[in-house]
Amino acid sequence: MRIVIAGAGAVGTHLAKLLSAENQDIVLMDQDKEKLNFSKNNLEMMTMNGSPTSLKDLTEVSIKETDLFIAVTPDESVNITSCMLASNMGAKKTFARIDNYEYLLPKNREFFEKLGVNSMVYPEMLAAKEIVSAVKRPWIRLWVELCGGAILLVGIKVRDNASIVNKHLYDLGSEMKKYHIVAIKRNNMTIIPNGNSQILAGDLLFFTTTKGDLDEIRRVTGKEDFEVKDIMIMGGSRIAIRTCQYLPDNMTIKLLESDKEKCQLLLEKVPNNVTVYHDDGRNADSLIQEGIGGMDAFIAVTGNSEANILACLAAKRLGVRKTVAEVENMDYISMAENLDIGSIINKKLITVSNIYRFLLSADVSNVKSLTFANADVAEIVARPNSKITKKEIKKITLPKNVTLGGLIRNGEPMMIDGDTLVEPYDHVVVFCLDDALREAEKLFY
Repeated sequence: MRIVIAGAGAVGTHLAKLLSAENQDIVLMDQDKEKLNFSKNNLEMMTMNGSPTSLKDLTEVSIKETDLFIAVTPDESVNITSCMLASNMGAKKTFARIDNYEYLLPKNREFFEKLGVNSMVYPEMLAAKEIVSAVKRPWIRLWVELCGGAILLVGIKVRDNASIVNKHLYDLGSEMKKYHIVAIKRNNMTIIPNGNSQILAGDLLFFTTTKGDLDEIRRVTGKEDFEVKDIMIMGGSRIAIRTCQYLPDNMTIKLLESDKEKCQLLLEKVPNNVTVYHDDGRNADSLIQEGIGGMDAFIAVTGNSEANILACLAAKRLGVRKTVAEVENMDYISMAENLDIGSIINKKLITVSNIYRFLLSADVSNVKSLTFANADVAEIVARPNSKITKKEIKKITLPKNVTLGGLIRNGEPMMIDGDTLVEPYDHVVVFCLDDALREAEKLFY
């Protein structure tokens, strides 16, 4: 597949590296030559110094032969315009990163299709939804709804008080019918466990389960649920604004922003349950002064990864039970996880997850890149006569670093074990480490 990516920022570069590792024909273009000077060791891709809104430059990258044109520059208007041009010049599919929620409304879909923009992603909106999910379920590190919410993937850090600590998976027996431990992250390494794998204190466990059995997971992991009513948010970013709009009205929110002019603008955009303070939340004294000790949750979304991590550490030290940090620097994600700061949000991984669906040939309706685990979880429909439907799971050699977490059959969720026979049109939850999703996909068609 020939793919042209416009915008060599964090999202475009990360996506280009990911796709080049899968032997896709990649061209990464940007007007800023400096952005194209990253290390391309062992990466099969071309780079071009040019503008995605230039007819000459689009012709030069052979846009007519392009299967997918992806515009992820920081400028929404450039992304929309370049997709329109690329489509009219022969690109088969286009994808634009946007900043305007209105564009995503169903009533506008046909309008943009006619313009030549086939799909769009608004990273800040998706990040805000993940934050809201983290705040609503404070005892869970990661929450992903699959198959329309019928199957859940949850990430939970286990402590010494968890009843499953020091047990092997084969010890769990009948309990495993209510959930499936698809992965264990320990010391910066994620593994897909087998029956002999032992659970240790400090492990981050990834479970697949149903909403009805979520309490069982909370019980065995020794977690206490609590209601979040009072929230403090540091940083008046677009993510912060969307988060305030999506959080329930019965929550009391304090929003700290260090820029006085920005504070005035925020007052016009946030709901009535939000109070905006002109203050710098990076200062622990300021946090104390604004009442951090009485908060149930603290959210740091300044766009500065270091500041967000340090602020969450301070909030934890001052007694806040739930913290969420936006960590855009990929090098800091493992460090943030090891520092135990709570839930981590990364816009580039959220964006890449959405774009990645376009590139899979099986019936993949949902893909999620997991910030903590260097892994993907996907919802894939089994086609008739596919390899996965031929025999029981225990008789199928799954690709390395792949496990199946559950499935939906005729609307009913069920966990998968060795005796499960996947049937045509089952929606199967597939968990993959590293870049194994392509190999897993082959089983389904």
